[in-house]
Amino acid sequence: MLDFDAGEWSTWRRARRHGRDRVRHAHLTPAYITRLGRGKTERAPVRQASNTSHSQARAACEVDGRGGMRERGPSMRRLSGASNGGGGKAGRNAAAAGQWDGGGNAARVRGMNAGIMDEKVLALVFRKLNWDPQSLCVVARVSRRLRAVAERVLWRELCVSRAPRMVAALTGGAPASAPVAGRIGGGWPSLAKLLLFCCGAAGAVVPGHFAPVSRFSKTSGRSFLSRRCAGDLLYVSDPCEHAVAGAADDVGAYRGVFRGFMRSRTRAWLVDHRAALEPRVWCPYCAAPVWSMTAAGLAPRSASRRLGANEGRLEYFVCVSGHLHGSCWLARLSDSEFVGSDGDDASSAGASDEDDVEL
Repeated sequence: MLDFDAGEWSTWRRARRHGRDRVRHAHLTPAYITRLGRGKTERAPVRQASNTSHSQARAACEVDGRGGMRERGPSMRRLSGASNGGGGKAGRNAAAAGQWDGGGNAARVRGMNAGIMDEKVLALVFRKLNWDPQSLCVVARVSRRLRAVAERVLWRELCVSRAPRMVAALTGGAPASAPVAGRIGGGWPSLAKLLLFCCGAAGAVVPGHFAPVSRFSKTSGRSFLSRRCAGDLLYVSDPCEHAVAGAADDVGAYRGVFRGFMRSRTRAWLVDHRAALEPRVWCPYCAAPVWSMTAAGLAPRSASRRLGANEGRLEYFVCVSGHLHGSCWLARLSDSEFVGSDGDDASSAGASDEDDVEL
């Protein structure tokens, strides 16, 4: 470290404190002051800065990390805009134009969503792939930016392509491009997983898997609503049958989703009666806490009849986002018994009540 006396440090600190004097005292570096004190050099002529403003002086020179001064190059200049080209609306328009037409940082901003990062390009690519969910999962894991595009656009388009009537009903009949369509309980990735993935049955050691074909129906959903919650809209899939080794009956796994669950009667009843959340069960689609409808007393007998399950051998859960999943032991019924159990419901179901989802 250089050894300075009190007078030398005072001169140097004054030169650094005042912005106008930075140009005038640019020659007063620590090495120069040391040489000046030892009589090895002469004082350089003072640079005149009478016509240099304070902002221009700060732009011309800056203090480096060693206490000296160095001239700021062209790369450190500010982008031309409202501050240099005049104020008002014209200046703001010039700044906006310079941001997109200039180089440097502007070029990087302009290229953020170029090429494969463009949402429209990605949508065209996956439309050509028929919205393959496995390819979409791979792309969403490449980077954070691609994952954000997938969550905002691609998963929504996949849901619309697989179940258009169901998505229209869940979003209040709005088209998929409307802003309201971007808001759905649990998010679009969770809904896409619910459409295409069977969660299995943990109690019967049945693993989850992709479902090649699934059918969701509002008619089936009405069978899962008690009378006090009859005004809610619920889509429920047909049970996915799984054979269990050593068991006489098959296990049926099913799933569903509420429309506007935050404003539903089912949620209001659960909250008003302070129903406890399950401590060891989580939603397989959004990882949210769940309520047991069986423990809360909201599992009607019509659900067992609709599924063809044995009485008392049905259980299902609803998460705080409105996703439903459950399992049951399916009874072995003859064709006549099955038609008699829910023939009235099947005859009243219209084409708009159902949506077939294929992988």
